[in-house]
Amino acid sequence: MAGGELPSVGSIVSRLRFRQVALLTALDEQGSLHKAAEVMHMTQPAATKALHEMEDALGVTLFDRSPRGIEATELGRCVIRYARLIQSDVANLRDELQNMISGRGGRLSIGTIMGAAPFVTRALSRLREIQPDVSIEITEDTSARQLLLLDQGRIDLMIGRSSVSSQPNLYNYEMLRGEPMCIVSGIDHPLATAQKVRLQELSDASWILYSSNMPMRIWIEHEFKLDGLKVPGNVIETASPFVTVTLLAQSNMVAVMPLDIAHFFAAKQMLCILPVGLKTRIEHYGIVTRKNTTLSSLSKMFIQILRQQN
Repeated sequence: MAGGELPSVGSIVSRLRFRQVALLTALDEQGSLHKAAEVMHMTQPAATKALHEMEDALGVTLFDRSPRGIEATELGRCVIRYARLIQSDVANLRDELQNMISGRGGRLSIGTIMGAAPFVTRALSRLREIQPDVSIEITEDTSARQLLLLDQGRIDLMIGRSSVSSQPNLYNYEMLRGEPMCIVSGIDHPLATAQKVRLQELSDASWILYSSNMPMRIWIEHEFKLDGLKVPGNVIETASPFVTVTLLAQSNMVAVMPLDIAHFFAAKQMLCILPVGLKTRIEHYGIVTRKNTTLSSLSKMFIQILRQQN
């Protein structure tokens, strides 16, 4: 039905079944009808029939078939993303009902960028004071990767930046606070005891940075350009603070790090904060949720704690 009119919502709802939705994500994860059928405890003919019924109900082709297996089409990837959200909502529904019946505190899954981690963990401590039985999962990664988890329904909300998305209009964003940055080195770096360090002195250094499309990378490159300097070319890219700290300890490399995180490591004598005068600040971070998604009562409570703490 490429280029034609899609079936109505009523038609789709009346024809789709939860088992088909689960099969869709299994096909994406397994890459073959045979393996997906095994995971779903179905025969392969039954899985093939269910897939055909789903494609017919939606009016689009979801997977391309080949001798090597199956691969989701562009339209299929869109449907898979929503299938994961449906499964996540059903899981949240079950958890919330179970928690209401048992009187337990519920489950919350949060994503955070590195620089927001101290702020987020303080809020989580407050949440556990209010709801001692709450089960919490927290993931630390870049905003781009957290948005992917949010799209897949694998986290309830994230603390980061929706601006890194090519479609920021898909998200609700509530600004929280700035993220002061600094430049760090190992404690044995030649400049570790300097009273003042100019950015020019680090222009030929080896750097540890986030990937090129991330706000921290964009920010430090802007700082170099403001000083009329070439951006760092000798770079190792990582989003891991522990990889960063390990590399700093083993070399004369330097890195960009959120100030709160740097203070934590510096207090344990694991790195040194270099006294570099920086001209600008990085973009604020905030609370990011997906539009048209119903938040659990626990998510709403946590967001309120974040607001109060801010």
